[in-house]
Amino acid sequence: MTAKIAQNWALRIAFSVVFIWFGVTKMFDSSPATSLVLDLLNKTLPFFPPQQFLFLFGVLEVLIGFGFFISRYLKLTYIVTFFHLCATMLPIVLLPQHTWLSVGVLSTEGQYIMKNLILFAGLWGLWLDLPHDSRNSGIKEEHEKANTDNG
Repeated sequence: MTAKIAQNWALRIAFSVVFIWFGVTKMFDSSPATSLVLDLLNKTLPFFPPQQFLFLFGVLEVLIGFGFFISRYLKLTYIVTFFHLCATMLPIVLLPQHTWLSVGVLSTEGQYIMKNLILFAGLWGLWLDLPHDSRNSGIKEEHEKANTDNG
C-alpha cells in the first residue's frame, strides 16, 4: 500500500467516524448541536417538522459516514458531503447571534463551524485523488494505481 492510499484511507476513516458519530447523536436527540440545527431549520425551512428533520439529518450523516467505506459510491459520497458541509457553514451568515461574539470574534459554536474548512480541505484532497476520467474510485482501481506506482 502506497503512502497516498494510506493517507486517503486514514481520511476516509476519520470522515466516516465523525459523520456516523454526529449522525447517531442527532437521530437519538442527544446532539449538543440540536438547538443550532433547529434554529437554522426555522430560518431556512420553517415548514419542516423539527424532530423529523433532526432524525432525517442524522440518518443522512450516518449514510455519508458509511459512504466513505464503500468505494463504489465515493463520488456520490464526496458530492453529498460537500453540500452538507456548505449547509453546516450557513449559521456563520444566517445565525450570527449563535456564531459571533463581536466583529471578528467567533463564539464556541462559530469556531466549531469554522473548523469545517479543514474538512473541506480533506474532502478536496480525496476528490482530486479520484481517477480523472470518472472522478469515481474503487478498491480495485486503488490497488491497480498502487501497483503501477510501485513497478
